[in-house]
Amino acid sequence: MSELAEPYDTAKILAALPHRYPMLLVDRVVSISDEEIEAVKAVSFNEGFFQGHFPGRPIMPGVLQIEALAQAAGILAIESLGLAGTGKLVYFMAIEEAKFRAPVTPGNLLTLRAGFVQKRARVCKFWGKATIEDKVTCDVNFTAMIADG
Repeated sequence: MSELAEPYDTAKILAALPHRYPMLLVDRVVSISDEEIEAVKAVSFNEGFFQGHFPGRPIMPGVLQIEALAQAAGILAIESLGLAGTGKLVYFMAIEEAKFRAPVTPGNLLTLRAGFVQKRARVCKFWGKATIEDKVTCDVNFTAMIADG
């Protein structure tokens, strides 16, 4: 994957995704190609889910790790398929083979890597892998539909 010629900052992320706080789970895109993306989620103690998951032992829910990976894949799909500015959205359809391997806690920088398994105009399949310092926390395959917003 190549480094970005210009920064893919929060403004570009907000333009690519419909998500907003507190559900926006991609903070920065590190690199992107036609087939893969690497992004980062800075996990803060101020995340709303830590209040109840779990008091005294805060852990990011696995389903939110998958959501973060899906959002990164959504950016990849929007960019790779040339859909920026079209109003198209990327919707989850299926989650397959999800595995959680290590906890994600406040202060972690969660690296999100996702890529196409199958790329079509209306339905795409992706692989996703979340890591902290090269230690896998979650890996998953998922399917998404591209439709009007």
